[in-house]
Amino acid sequence: MKVNWYYIVVLSSYAFYVKLCLSTPELCCVWEYEDGMGKVVEIPADMTARDLCQLLVYKSHCVDDNSWALVEHHPLLGLERCLEDHELVVQVQASMTSEGRFLFRKNYAKYEFFRNPLNFFPEHMVAWCQETNGAIPPSQLLQNFLNSSSCPEIQGFLYVKEMGRKSWKKLYVFLRRSGLYFSTKGTSKEPRHLQLLADLEDSNVFTVTTGKKLHSAPTDYEFCIKPNKRTELKELRMLCTEDEQSRTSWMTAFRLFKYGIVLYQNYKIPQQRKTLSHFSTPVRSVSENSLVAMDFSGRIGRVIDNPLEAQSAAMEEGNAWRKRSQRMNILGSPSPLHPCLLNSVIHRTQLWFHGRITREESHRMIHQQGQVDGLFLLRDSQSNPKAFVLTLCHHQKIKHFQILPCEEDGQIFFSLDDGSTKFTDLIQLVEFYQLNRGVLPCKLKHPCTLVAL
Repeated sequence: MKVNWYYIVVLSSYAFYVKLCLSTPELCCVWEYEDGMGKVVEIPADMTARDLCQLLVYKSHCVDDNSWALVEHHPLLGLERCLEDHELVVQVQASMTSEGRFLFRKNYAKYEFFRNPLNFFPEHMVAWCQETNGAIPPSQLLQNFLNSSSCPEIQGFLYVKEMGRKSWKKLYVFLRRSGLYFSTKGTSKEPRHLQLLADLEDSNVFTVTTGKKLHSAPTDYEFCIKPNKRTELKELRMLCTEDEQSRTSWMTAFRLFKYGIVLYQNYKIPQQRKTLSHFSTPVRSVSENSLVAMDFSGRIGRVIDNPLEAQSAAMEEGNAWRKRSQRMNILGSPSPLHPCLLNSVIHRTQLWFHGRITREESHRMIHQQGQVDGLFLLRDSQSNPKAFVLTLCHHQKIKHFQILPCEEDGQIFFSLDDGSTKFTDLIQLVEFYQLNRGVLPCKLKHPCTLVAL
């Protein structure tokens, strides 16, 4: 008996395409490109986005921290969105044009609204918040969005691109379970003044990555409602907000209204491996609460609560590591690198280090992976060849901190606070700021990662 199987060609973190075919299960196989940059994975017709992410995590030897996502990407239209965990990959592919791609990347913000709902839905955007003077606890706020019998409403001004034209209009818009509407008379909610912009049932919401360039958008914060079919540019409903927070709020509300409790189940239910039962995936998860400074100098280990003591311990451990490296070098260690040279290059093995990328590229990577507090990467400085830059996201804003080398007693250290806190290498620096905020606006929580498939 023949069954439907689908070949998916995965090319790095940025591009891969899907080719449909028919085969027997016995012919299921995986090809790898010789350059190591791609994989071809054959999947069954009932495989979900979550299942495929699990498969790619396993085959790429990534850490399974439940933050990986499958992204539907349309390069010619400049659109992309993260597939929901329960969506069938083959069904999504069937509605894509020939230029459509799937991407495999991190998305730390996929379920952030379940953790911090009030950050996503300010009182002025939710209709029933105004009716109750804003006295809605976070748990009830989410409950109203997930409950199909309640009727919350997202409202506010949006720029709306006129169909078939290049011009944009600023309209007062309402998002309800039945669809997206705009008022023809100011902010009036009377039914006779409301016109439907788009429905939710047969559409999905996308981020627009080339808004100003391709659509002459009035701001950089454009999103799009696209029908679930092979769509031309003129059929897209283009919308634009004043800032990133507003765009995130509107797009999150669209997802909640469309999928409701299913999103919460995706968030809460442990990873299911019904299609991957023939192998086990190593699961490792690191939470902020599990990162603490420890002192093992005595008979019993203890947690170091004092930040100054933790800083001193980190410096002491770094110096001890350096002395051990020097001692190994003197004793004829097989390591080909001198400790000083090793300190200057060891960070290049880390997933959070991205070499000589530009400031704009670092912004793009942070945007793609969720813009949650503590999302970070390190890169070479473009202005100072001996320095590095820490790029960090905090409150949906991207900030840059220069890491400068400093010399003390003939040794080279690294510091981002003008030498007040020094580290023997960048790995030690990152580990310290994962435990302590120091001069940063927040701790380093989520490394911005690109995986070479």
